[in-house]
Amino acid sequence: MESVDRERAGLIARGWRWPWGLIEKFRDKVVEAARKAKKLGQEDPRRIIHSLKVGLAITLVSLIYYFNPAYGDFGVSTMWAVLTVVVVFEFSVGATLGRGLNRGLATLLAGALAVGAHYLAHLPGRPAQPIILGIFVFLVAAALSFLRFFPKLKARYDYALLIFILTFSLVSVTGYRDEEVLELAQQRLSTVLIGCATAMLVSIGICPVWAGYDLHKLVAGNVEKLGNFLEGFSEEYVRVLDDGESKDNKTVLQGYKSILTSKNTEDSLANFARWEPGHGRFRFRHPWKQYQKIGSLAAQCAYRIEALSSYPHSHIQAPTEIQSKIQAACTNMSTESGKALKELASAIKSMTKPCSVDPHIVNSKIAAESLKSLLETHFCEDVDLLELMPTAVVGSLLVEVITYVEEIAESVHELSSLAHFKDAKPEPEPEPEPKPTIEQPQQLQQTIQKFSGMDGPHHIITINGSLSIKASGTVVNVTRTDVIKGSKTKSNERQMRHVVSF
Repeated sequence: MESVDRERAGLIARGWRWPWGLIEKFRDKVVEAARKAKKLGQEDPRRIIHSLKVGLAITLVSLIYYFNPAYGDFGVSTMWAVLTVVVVFEFSVGATLGRGLNRGLATLLAGALAVGAHYLAHLPGRPAQPIILGIFVFLVAAALSFLRFFPKLKARYDYALLIFILTFSLVSVTGYRDEEVLELAQQRLSTVLIGCATAMLVSIGICPVWAGYDLHKLVAGNVEKLGNFLEGFSEEYVRVLDDGESKDNKTVLQGYKSILTSKNTEDSLANFARWEPGHGRFRFRHPWKQYQKIGSLAAQCAYRIEALSSYPHSHIQAPTEIQSKIQAACTNMSTESGKALKELASAIKSMTKPCSVDPHIVNSKIAAESLKSLLETHFCEDVDLLELMPTAVVGSLLVEVITYVEEIAESVHELSSLAHFKDAKPEPEPEPEPKPTIEQPQQLQQTIQKFSGMDGPHHIITINGSLSIKASGTVVNVTRTDVIKGSKTKSNERQMRHVVSF
């Protein structure tokens, strides 16, 4: 009997644990979701502002549906305005403008073409009308679907082509049952334009997010990451050659990896930036393609760095007599290239013309030639090739990196010319040291007393013909080579000569 009661009690306890376990799991998931949401908001607060802007835009355009006068003009087509805001409003101003203009223009052209097709299909009579409309819909949909395969059209006008197909098909098909096809097209166009205008105004007017600025910052940051890696690599390479192992600096050496996957982001931002009006220091029709070129070169350089990054973490062996020379050449190549890239990144960020990059590139080329001649010399000597092979690979990769650094520098110079970057402010020249001047009589009297040990009450110096010292009533003329008379200590004569020199 007691065992039965225990079993029942155990079943009841397990039965209570099950719902409590579900509640705890649900609570943990809610806490985890809140933690992720907080992290997203802290990473980029603009995401929170964007969400609020979308809610505001949809609320504003929904008012058309709530007010009877506006609803009477547009009817059920009012919902197209709400739908337009939902599909058009994007994170950046450029993306919103691009989708808005694409949708508005495509709706206008497709609606006009659909009205024309409707009237052409109506001419032969009612029986032939569906056949003619079907042919028009087939031709338009097939032709525009094929145009979407063109890379340039797909990059900038893919959404417009989709909306053109959708609008033409809807207006053509619904116009077969509704004789007021012109009114239908007009309502559809009006509501779409209202939705596009609302989305664009809210996107630009309230805390705008500019795709051009994001692209500018992304490209500059990628170039700087390459520079940080190369400078860190030189330190790591020295540490490997000296100690045979790699210990620190892991974060800097891994920062370049994000560049390998940033190509699609750069292309998207450049495409959106072309739609944006002038803002800040970015003019309308800013050379955004040049940023893509710099980003592409940075990615190619990052791929070489990807291969290069594996060598500091392996034990590199080289003969002792040439190890220091190899270390110096590789370190100079890496360090000078890193400094050049960081100078270029700083120039892009500040939008000033780079002025101190060329010396670093020249120094890196000189180090590359030095390493090349060094390796050629020792390859010809009785040296184990397997010992020099890792060093030769590192040197070869560094030479390729220098080539890309030079190309990046040329692209940045071209960008500075096209975008009208400002000239860099020249560094202030050091002020020349003030020439020694003759002190005032009272100060000079104290100085002479200090060095000469004379306690006379009168010590006066005058200049040009009357340059003299009057000590205790006696005047002594002083020239450049004279020694002040009356000094009690000969060791003070040189100090006195310095004080009164002119």
